[in-house]
Amino acid sequence: MTTETVVQERAPGETRRRRRGGRRFAVAGLAGVVGVTAAAFALAGGGSGDGPQASALPPKTMPVTRQTLKDAESADGTLGYGEAATATSRLPGTITRLPAGGDRITRGKPLYEVDNDPVTLLYGSKPAYRTLRPGMEGSDVRRFEKNLAALGYDGFTVDDEYTEDTADAVREWQDDLGLEETGEVELGRVVYAPGAVRVDALQAGEGDPTAPGRKVLTYTGTAKAVTVKLGVEDRRLARKGADVDVTLPDDSVVPGRITKVATVVEPAAEGKDPETKVEVEVALKGAKAQKAADAYALASVDVGFTAGTRRDVLTVPVAALVALQGGGFGVEVVKGGTSAYVPVKTGLFAGGRVEVSGAGIAEGTAVGVPK
Repeated sequence: MTTETVVQERAPGETRRRRRGGRRFAVAGLAGVVGVTAAAFALAGGGSGDGPQASALPPKTMPVTRQTLKDAESADGTLGYGEAATATSRLPGTITRLPAGGDRITRGKPLYEVDNDPVTLLYGSKPAYRTLRPGMEGSDVRRFEKNLAALGYDGFTVDDEYTEDTADAVREWQDDLGLEETGEVELGRVVYAPGAVRVDALQAGEGDPTAPGRKVLTYTGTAKAVTVKLGVEDRRLARKGADVDVTLPDDSVVPGRITKVATVVEPAAEGKDPETKVEVEVALKGAKAQKAADAYALASVDVGFTAGTRRDVLTVPVAALVALQGGGFGVEVVKGGTSAYVPVKTGLFAGGRVEVSGAGIAEGTAVGVPK
């Protein structure tokens, strides 16, 4: 029968304080275990690593087991909307309209207004950096034309060229927005975001003067996401694109996927040094997961990471390993009334067990362990 085991790799004796009881995973340090078994091996007279007979049978045996090993760990996270981005003005003037915190804005809608003219949200992964006009070429032209077409404007080809046909469509768009019909897209007139946004906080007020470089507001995506801060020693857990499990406050579990991994330095607290952390952003996968999270605004959750999985492998207790004097590891194989030390190759360590392989190692083989 296939089983699944989880482990938390830490220095010997170290524990993690968990938010909820009953979810603490731990394993003894390998060095300490091997040190004890190696000492016992030396006392028994073994040492060649080539299968010497043991001088005495071990006090206890355990069978080699075939199972699935999973290197996994649970960490505390915060449910919200993920990392906030900043909308910075590129236009001079006066801020005449701002949205409210929590407002959701979609493509083609005003994000804010300067001198009564809208600054419009469009979708894209890169910011605007120049005024667009006929004769220009580039990926930013294609990005803008793609949005213009998505808003229902036509008569031009979506490509890298800003043609007179594009300018005609832009004039129609400007007319609909109440802007001067120049046929050019002024720098600062649009703001690009990956998708629909949720206003997180305002950095300015209506009536405030603005200028290029002035922060106006911060925003997030509209989908629920989880932010986790890991210690650098747990960096192996944070792999972009990896699947995770998120346990919500009601103990329901929903699927997630790591979308961002970044190393951040947290400012020093009084009397302490700055700390380096691995900040991980997790998106909740699917409409069902998003709906389950809708009941919570900001909440503490558990995130289950999996660093590695080995399926259908032979395993023994970590305590069964002995350090061979010739190098590497072995186990004491017991058969009948005798035993011998057999070299093994180790794989994944998890949940107090270790993946092993080697001649003479098969499912059900009895190996010695400390009492």
